[in-house]
Amino acid sequence: MAKILVLGAGIAGHTVAAHLRRKLSKEHEILVVSPNRNYQWVPSNIWVGIGRMKPKEVIFPLEPLYKRKGIGYKQAKAVSFHPEGDSSETNPYILVEGVFGEKLGKQEKVTYDYLINATGPKLAFDLTEGLNPGTNKVYSVCTYDHADHASKALHQLINEIKKSDKKVKILIGTGHGKATCQGATFEYILNVEKELQKFGVRDKAEITWISNEYELGDFGMDGMLMEYNGFNMKSKDMIEMIFEDRGIKWILGAAVNKVEDGLVHYENLDGEFKTETFDFGMLIPAFSGHGFQAYDKTGQNITEKLFKGFMIVDADYTSKPYEDWSVQDWPETYQNPSYKNIFAPGIAFAPPHSISKPRKSKNGTEIFPSPPRTGMPSGITAKLVADNIIDSIKLGKESMHHKGSLGNMGAACIASAGYGLTQGSGVSITTYPIVPDYKNMVRPAVVTSKTFGDIGLAGHWVKLSPHYAFLYKAKMKPFWWLIPE
Repeated sequence: MAKILVLGAGIAGHTVAAHLRRKLSKEHEILVVSPNRNYQWVPSNIWVGIGRMKPKEVIFPLEPLYKRKGIGYKQAKAVSFHPEGDSSETNPYILVEGVFGEKLGKQEKVTYDYLINATGPKLAFDLTEGLNPGTNKVYSVCTYDHADHASKALHQLINEIKKSDKKVKILIGTGHGKATCQGATFEYILNVEKELQKFGVRDKAEITWISNEYELGDFGMDGMLMEYNGFNMKSKDMIEMIFEDRGIKWILGAAVNKVEDGLVHYENLDGEFKTETFDFGMLIPAFSGHGFQAYDKTGQNITEKLFKGFMIVDADYTSKPYEDWSVQDWPETYQNPSYKNIFAPGIAFAPPHSISKPRKSKNGTEIFPSPPRTGMPSGITAKLVADNIIDSIKLGKESMHHKGSLGNMGAACIASAGYGLTQGSGVSITTYPIVPDYKNMVRPAVVTSKTFGDIGLAGHWVKLSPHYAFLYKAKMKPFWWLIPE
């Protein structure tokens, strides 16, 4: 009998647990440890953030579902990693701490045969002074409760300007020089702009995009060259066209380093320190690892074997110039090289380098997007980790047959621009691959039949359909596994 411990119940962790339970007999134990009691379909937080969906529409409780499906569950957080056990416990284990109810603050050792670290990122608001959701007129849509607070603040502002001649400034973008998730931020700014139109106050608001991108449409992937309406178009040109059509201004190459009440301080690539005022802001924070520590059986600290911020996997972490980066640097199995029974799919794995070209200001400040690994890549890498563990258990020996690098994996970014089956809109961008072959491609990557973009009502339908499809899948309803990752 094997015991498989899954840390985290987001897209990656929940996907791993679901596939493991479906394909392994009940003699094998699957245990999920997560501080969150609810599963949330994160992409729809955007609609919560404008009040078009309620939080209850994007979440459901985990414990009842796991109980029905035969998956163990502990509402707790990981404290430290012990991949060799210790003097009193011969099996590898994770020290966890309860976060709710009678288990609050109580620690215990949870042993495992296989460990999947799917803890995702820490929302590192603390890396930017004053970037605390709900304070200083700045908000977040990273979680459903953050998004709900953002919606209430947005609509309070809309109500104020409806009753007066007041002009306001809205600032949306990235809140750190190395922040990622530009796709979600882009979607939110389009939805906010549409919401202002809906309430007849668009003329009373100046909307500005602020980002660490060198060019619009970078999305942490150094931009794309796509097919649009039969023509080749850079993502930069598409996003500029969309912003200009909607009267959205933009500030690029910006590292936000401090937020005060209605005021952001930022540094640009020219080394200039500037400010921007606002009445409502939504700034995505930097993502970081959780700061876990790891120890061997004697109690010696071995964190460097497991973590490089995020978890170390089968990537090439050799420091090298941008010109020497290779698509082969990226992992394929998400297996830790020191401890072969530990894996880290989704955002939990440490990328070998960025995808966008690294840039520094004249003062030496790094200003460029970190690589995105959310959404489709999280689900795909989680499934292949699950399949490799399933094969290894059934064969009685290690099997890493299932592989998937971001260098041979595509992704779809579907950004709604309003809500409604007849009046909604959306921007759809599908790119392949996520990580290009740096040495043999001109950046942005050459157009392929799998890299294309479109704008219109169909994009909204494509965005809305996965909301229902993936919640159905996450709830493990009949034939859920037929829905692709």
